[in-house]
Amino acid sequence: MGAVAIREETFGELLRSWRQRRRVSQLDLGIEAEVSARHISFLETGRARPSREMVMKLAEELEVPLRQRNRLLVAAGFAPVYPEREVRAPEMEVVRKALDRILAGHEPYPAVVVDAAWNLVAANQAAGMFMEGVPAELLKEPVNVMRLSLHPQAMGGRLLNLPEVRAHLLHQLRRQVESSADGRLAELYEELASYTYPGVDLNVAHVPGPADILVPLRIAAGDRVLSMFTTIATFGTPLDVTVAELAIETFWPSDEETAASFRT
Repeated sequence: MGAVAIREETFGELLRSWRQRRRVSQLDLGIEAEVSARHISFLETGRARPSREMVMKLAEELEVPLRQRNRLLVAAGFAPVYPEREVRAPEMEVVRKALDRILAGHEPYPAVVVDAAWNLVAANQAAGMFMEGVPAELLKEPVNVMRLSLHPQAMGGRLLNLPEVRAHLLHQLRRQVESSADGRLAELYEELASYTYPGVDLNVAHVPGPADILVPLRIAAGDRVLSMFTTIATFGTPLDVTVAELAIETFWPSDEETAASFRT
């Protein structure tokens, strides 16, 4: 039997998909791109062919990730614009130095750098606490931070408020799947959602009280309980696919007892 040919999506199909994903009408997109709704319709049906500049403008208005903007350009018959370099590449030295300074500067608290699929790119020394006692198979490259956070044999087995943290992380990941159209994230979501935790009722949700500000990570660490919250930072105005997909997650103590534990 001959091989089955896989048809590539056309520019029009990709444009319609992103417009619908962003819940934008043809009229609204046309107004933002300074063209008529009819022209947007013609682009989506293939009756009109976009210029390179129009592809870039529509992708900007729809907030399409750089990786997918390249895909739109190729579908429209143009070469990709945004390069994708390895983090270790010589020309990425300025990025590596920035990451190193951020990670080192956040000591003694944990900090990690992840890519678009939540794979670990770099970490500071304090982040080693997340790998303690974790089975070797979960630490094989690429190490996935989301997997470490929820796997029953990793942090998922040490989180004292697992139900609410799990619900928050899965919601966050589902939103990323919807906004990015990244198949890797969809597969990761399905895997994480399938994890089971014997003896843990995942339907028990904490009702926020007047004193609650953030959902903390309450982690059992020997005879101590570490309570932390996180912040996530990204590079501004990136023009490289790799840089655009990097995120720096920093962990902060939620109370003085946790801060003192890290300091000592």
